[in-house]
Amino acid sequence: MLFYIEKIIDLEKGCSMKKSLLAVSLASTLILVGCGESQKPQQAGMAPTVVVEPVTVVSHQPSKAYVGRVEAVEDVDITAQVTGYLKERHFKEGQIVEKGQLLYTIEPSSFEAQVASAKASVAQATANLKRAENDYQRAKNLLPKGNISQSEYDARQAEQLGASALLEAAKAQLLLAEVNLSYTKITAPFTGRISDTKVSIGDLLSTSSGTLTTLVSLDPVHASFQLSERERLQFGFDKYEGDGESNNGEVEVSLNLENGQQHPEKGVLDFVGNRIDLTTGTLAVRASVPNSGHTLLPGQHINVVIASTQSQPAVVIPRRAVQTDIAGDFVMLATDGNIAERRNVELGVQTPDGVIVKTGLGENDKVIVGGLQRVRNGLAVQIAEAKPEAAE
Repeated sequence: MLFYIEKIIDLEKGCSMKKSLLAVSLASTLILVGCGESQKPQQAGMAPTVVVEPVTVVSHQPSKAYVGRVEAVEDVDITAQVTGYLKERHFKEGQIVEKGQLLYTIEPSSFEAQVASAKASVAQATANLKRAENDYQRAKNLLPKGNISQSEYDARQAEQLGASALLEAAKAQLLLAEVNLSYTKITAPFTGRISDTKVSIGDLLSTSSGTLTTLVSLDPVHASFQLSERERLQFGFDKYEGDGESNNGEVEVSLNLENGQQHPEKGVLDFVGNRIDLTTGTLAVRASVPNSGHTLLPGQHINVVIASTQSQPAVVIPRRAVQTDIAGDFVMLATDGNIAERRNVELGVQTPDGVIVKTGLGENDKVIVGGLQRVRNGLAVQIAEAKPEAAE
């Protein structure tokens, strides 16, 4: 019985060994087939077809955009300088007012009366001075003859000097009264857009009444932004002389609005801060920008674009040639011998000619723009004729 059991075990081991050999044979066959298939694209006749374009070198003005804010060159609170009842308002809220335009009228009656009284005081003082001068002249003539004493002569002289002083005081009071009267007409100190009024006709105004309305200038405006210390040196702002010129013409300023449109008028640099902010590590910079169409308003967010006026050569490639993976942006080149090569690149700004490549490419390189989905690094490729619109 034991003999038969051992035979059965031997038969089972033999079957297992045969099955293992069969599995190994099948696996080897699959590996060989797989290796043969992976080698097929390397054959010259099976190389993928790609479309290439040479890189383009264009003249480019380096630029950079910063988030900024529009500020008014002039921004003032209109207040009352004298006490009186508001008689009339002469503007429409929100309109553009011109420099010197009448805004408010305060009831002038009491101030006109003060002016009249001051004029009368001046007339009285003038008459007194005239009389005192006549008495003094007579005293001067009589003193040498001994007809008056020295003390009487001194008294006449003092009266003449006192009358002259009183006249000057009366004139000062008249000037003050006239100034107060002029304050009853509140005018615009400069041309700009006026806000809503905070007071109504009949209100009692005084110097403690606060702001009656506000006025801001709109042409030109300031565009304020911040830039790093490295960028300050890059654009040469360390040489700025504060003369209102845009860094001696080396840079120009343009503004992009939130809707993507560009402000039609260029600006110039007119202020560079005198210290780096220790918290942010940035420098305050400001540009003066014409705003004849009043499209820019104080407080508005804008993108300030600083561009160098000196053009520099830049390598440009089609945007469709750029790929991105975990290592960053890269392109595939067709090198000598039609071998595909990966090249990591650092991209710049998009231009009408294509995207600028800061580093990674040379003037004689050719980038693959079509058939990229079948290309791998080191793979042989076939070059097809470039078309106006090459499909990926």
